[in-house]
Amino acid sequence: MTEHVKTEIDAGIMTLTLARADKKNALSNAMYSALSDGLERAEKDPAIRVVLFQGDGDSFTAGNDVADFSAQATGKDTGEPQAHRFISNLGKATRPLVAAVQGNAVGVGTTMLLHCDLVFLADTAKLMTPFVNLALVPEAASSWLMPARIGYVRAYAMFALGEPLDAASALACGLANAVVPVADLRAKARAAAEALTQRPAGALNHTKALMRDMDKIAAQISREGALFRERLQTSEAREAFAAFAERRKPDFSKFAG
Repeated sequence: MTEHVKTEIDAGIMTLTLARADKKNALSNAMYSALSDGLERAEKDPAIRVVLFQGDGDSFTAGNDVADFSAQATGKDTGEPQAHRFISNLGKATRPLVAAVQGNAVGVGTTMLLHCDLVFLADTAKLMTPFVNLALVPEAASSWLMPARIGYVRAYAMFALGEPLDAASALACGLANAVVPVADLRAKARAAAEALTQRPAGALNHTKALMRDMDKIAAQISREGALFRERLQTSEAREAFAAFAERRKPDFSKFAG
């Protein structure tokens, strides 16, 4: 539990709310840990039928706290990164996962949606996966799941060029169930979560398992994770994070591919 992740359980629904609105819900190591704790608890507690993700403020999440990335890239952070634990828990979750997304959903804020079973977007939503901009690679099995969902060229543009998808485009290419006014977002997602609690849990679990190749997802998460950690230690990554901190354009021209 952390002050920046609120965990509430009511009527069979665990709601995990990102509550760091002043930082656009950028995910710290402690927040990843709290989210993982929630998902692990949901798997063990039969009273929890559905998990609902939402965020306070005008953004769903700005993605990983870049200060954490920078600390890892420069060797200043020796703690155990919790992002991989969260991503692994997403990949093997058997409970239905529902997301309510408003404003920016950056990096893992978008890739986690590929593991959610129902996704509702506010009309303000913007999905972004600028991993290459930070000299990194995609995570959460998104390098496989995203092109499978939306097609190779659109996925490549999101990853390699950092091109965002607005809510209407995300809906059109199959990344969301509906787009609603931001004022209606939480009620819409909550109603869907409540509907899922009324369905037979065993049938829901088997249906989800049939629709997802969990072994392949786990293998892709592992492959991406190894490359991601390797990329964090590169000169390219150090340049990317230095440029971000100094609010300048990075210069990758001096680095070989």
